[in-house]
Amino acid sequence: MDWKKTVIDDPALWPTEHLVDLDHAHVDARGEIQSLVNFPVKNIALITSKKGAVRSNHYHVTDWHYMYILSGQAEYYYRPTGSEQEPTMVVLNKGDLIFTPPMEDHATVFTEDTALLAMSRNPRDQESYESDVKRVVLVDPETMAVV
Repeated sequence: MDWKKTVIDDPALWPTEHLVDLDHAHVDARGEIQSLVNFPVKNIALITSKKGAVRSNHYHVTDWHYMYILSGQAEYYYRPTGSEQEPTMVVLNKGDLIFTPPMEDHATVFTEDTALLAMSRNPRDQESYESDVKRVVLVDPETMAVV
């Protein structure tokens, strides 16, 4: 069996809001444990971005992902794929968790040096990733204008 092709989710179980409320952390004398995603994923990636960088500017056909901000700050833009509506923007800070479903244009503008965890439905080998991602320009990286 090819684990990369195993379907592990049901859209009915996805969050209903983009910004996801975290479960309460388990705290004791040793510290705390914060659950981020209690849901099957195929990839967890640590992504670092420099202030002023633009990432994403694409949508995924089948993939979805959560992003958890470890440090820094970013502006996250999104809208339904194919829509001409003005994108919604959410400012993400340390400790924020955001969900991106398939078929949603999204772009991330890093307003500070930032480290984040991305947890996704699909594997992140280059072949799997490129076959599912479709490039769009939601934020122009040259002018930083929202398109």
